[in-house]
Amino acid sequence: MTLDVRMRNNMFRRLPVEQATGRLYGGRHRLRVVYRTRDLVVLGLGVMIGSGIFKIAGEQASSTAGPGVLVSFLIAGGVCVLAALAFAELSSIIPVAGSAYSFSYVAFGEVWAWVVGWALLMELLLAASVLARVWSLYATQALHDFGVPIPGWLGDVIGQQKGPDVFALGILLLVVLMLASGSRLSLKSLWFMVMAKVIVIGLVIATALKFFHPGNLTPFLPPSQPAPAGDKTVLDAVLGAVGGGTPQVFGAWGMFAAAPVIAFAYIGFDLIATASEETDDAPRKVPRGILTALLTAIVLYVAVAFALVGMMGMDGIAKLNSDKLLLAAAFDSVGAGAMGKIVDVGAMLALTTVILVLMISLTRVVFSISRDGLLPRPLAAMSRYKVPSRATLLAGGAAVVMSQTIDVLTLEQLVVIGSLFAFLFVAAAVLALRRSQPDLHRPFRMPAAPLVVLVTIVAVGWLMLNLNVRTWGYFAVWMAVGLVIYLLYGRRKSQMKLLLDSPPERPLAARLAPAPPPGMAPPPGMAPPPGMAPPPGTRDPYSSPGPYGTGGWPAERRPGTPETPYPTGRYSAGRQPGGQFAREPQPGERYPSGPVEDPYALDPGVPDPYSSGGHDSGGHRAGPYGPQGGRGQGGEHHEPPHGGRHRR
Repeated sequence: MTLDVRMRNNMFRRLPVEQATGRLYGGRHRLRVVYRTRDLVVLGLGVMIGSGIFKIAGEQASSTAGPGVLVSFLIAGGVCVLAALAFAELSSIIPVAGSAYSFSYVAFGEVWAWVVGWALLMELLLAASVLARVWSLYATQALHDFGVPIPGWLGDVIGQQKGPDVFALGILLLVVLMLASGSRLSLKSLWFMVMAKVIVIGLVIATALKFFHPGNLTPFLPPSQPAPAGDKTVLDAVLGAVGGGTPQVFGAWGMFAAAPVIAFAYIGFDLIATASEETDDAPRKVPRGILTALLTAIVLYVAVAFALVGMMGMDGIAKLNSDKLLLAAAFDSVGAGAMGKIVDVGAMLALTTVILVLMISLTRVVFSISRDGLLPRPLAAMSRYKVPSRATLLAGGAAVVMSQTIDVLTLEQLVVIGSLFAFLFVAAAVLALRRSQPDLHRPFRMPAAPLVVLVTIVAVGWLMLNLNVRTWGYFAVWMAVGLVIYLLYGRRKSQMKLLLDSPPERPLAARLAPAPPPGMAPPPGMAPPPGMAPPPGTRDPYSSPGPYGTGGWPAERRPGTPETPYPTGRYSAGRQPGGQFAREPQPGERYPSGPVEDPYALDPGVPDPYSSGGHDSGGHRAGPYGPQGGRGQGGEHHEPPHGGRHRR
């Protein structure tokens, strides 16, 4: 078996960086460029700051860590910052919509890319379904808090833990239709809602600090005690089997045990990478957006935790009304009930932005995997709205079905394990690409890469071990189903396999040699100009039965610039100065009389972005290749250095 055949049939075939980014084959980036750095920060805050900011600090303080939960937030944030550094470096190298899926395709190969992509699909699909349910619960609670009467027939189909739910269905349909129609309202709405919830968070912190008591922060680490009976984590099971110990809460161990749960609140910074293809100057702006959004979220979470714990204390939080949103119940208990209603509104806005960003990211991952052929290629088609509407409708439909038929609120930890699994591969991909392709241009570099990457892998692995055993079992089943789908479909339909099966006869961006001067035969391997027969003993590569018809250069396939072999823009070879095509040769003429064809002539009426002082009389651009630099005295034409146009 030849090397090519082995590569075609190899599940570990890697996607070249040039193809992943579109530099080799072109046409890969078809999404509209809509994001700037500040949009990416808003995108990250939209998904990281959800309803968890209003409850997670209180829950973990009262049940696991006590006031030490403040350190737990910093521990979880530190682990996420390490992972964010890895995402930042790879996003600067491979700024494409697939995020961790595409990074793994380049670094490890196709089957590993599919595994990571399949985990991302589970994470995003389940997260959108879970949060649609939570949105319904909070919306129903907000109606009660504002005294809005709810008819009996409607009360049975809203705010439900499982089964059909009208509110969950409505919010998903609204987001999906907005995204599928390419509505620009999605970005504007995201900006409005993120700014609104940041204002709510500011009001929460300011109001809570009015009731702050330093004594509520002591003891900072309450004495350890056995954890309540419940689902064991993998780490508990291992330690119990090895040392015979029992899980503990509070104390130093409880402070670390709360970190994995808190990490769930920060998850979402990685989704910024899925917007790379829609970002201007993505190699620089995406890393900046990832790190800025994550650090901002950490500051906001720690500030809310400090204010809430200082206002209520660990024991006070444990006595709050569990039927209401925890922070809203806290304000009710200190006589600031109006602030509780504002928290209800803030929670609904927060969840809406999370669902919106999750659906954007989910459709981009489906689009990227489908573009590579591992899912049906039609899903990567672009609609007239310049968005992948088919991928959006499929992903949205799956989220709707899942939210209405499965008890998704019991599967929340599957979202965490899917994210952490992708984090492991992204961190490892940094080292893999540093070793295999050290010369790649890296606008952002992870500091102290070997050491920091190893610390990241250990830290993320530790977070994964703190998930319960049942979650690992469900995750294993999901991944097994994914491998079966890949073996039955993706492996055969992969675009990489098809590309290796039918390699192009010549590179699509091959540079064409300049036309020979009059009276000189073309060099070997070059097509002759119109009307000239090829030299004896040579074959015209553009004659029948080749792919370009019957000899010569058909009008629609005239040779173009070095960058594009065919005239698709301003410049096209075979034109005289001033932009007119040279006339066809008369019988008996080897070349048409008149001026030498200028391959750098401008089309009439098209402005030249590279000119610094307008055009000369012959249609040439001013500057180094204009009337002074492009032609010498007597009209002699000089080739520009290096051939073709070079942008600085």
